[in-house]
Amino acid sequence: MVELSSGDGTGALGATLFAVIAWGDYADGIAARVTGQYSRLGALMDPVTDRLLVVSGVVVCWHFQLLPRWAIAVLALRELAMLALGRYGLKRGVELRINWPGRLAVAPVMSAFFFAMVGWRTVGESLLYIGLALALVATGLYVRDGARHLSRASSSA
Repeated sequence: MVELSSGDGTGALGATLFAVIAWGDYADGIAARVTGQYSRLGALMDPVTDRLLVVSGVVVCWHFQLLPRWAIAVLALRELAMLALGRYGLKRGVELRINWPGRLAVAPVMSAFFFAMVGWRTVGESLLYIGLALALVATGLYVRDGARHLSRASSSA
């Protein structure tokens, strides 16, 4: 959290670190899909890594008011809900695949934090709204699919 020690939350070092971690996570996912590599640990850790990266962006942008706090709060609540729902689903044997709105939401959300940290607040804010809309659609689809899975499991038991 290099940016927390800055005066205004913007700066090249923190934004670059954030971008390198985000792109590294993205490249790792692409490489795994292209090469057909899969592991249960990787499937479980990738969403955790994504959430931690989002939380770091949330903390900096909230602290310095780089992006609208109401939108950051909605995103943070969504992330917490996804962690709780994921844990709930794992305990009940629910396996969900990443949906397209969820996959597409990652880039604008991560980019929003990056652009806010380099001082391009309007770009960051626009991307945050796009990413937030996609993330909320994805959450609805995850809840729907998880409920269907649980319903099928209980009716076959």
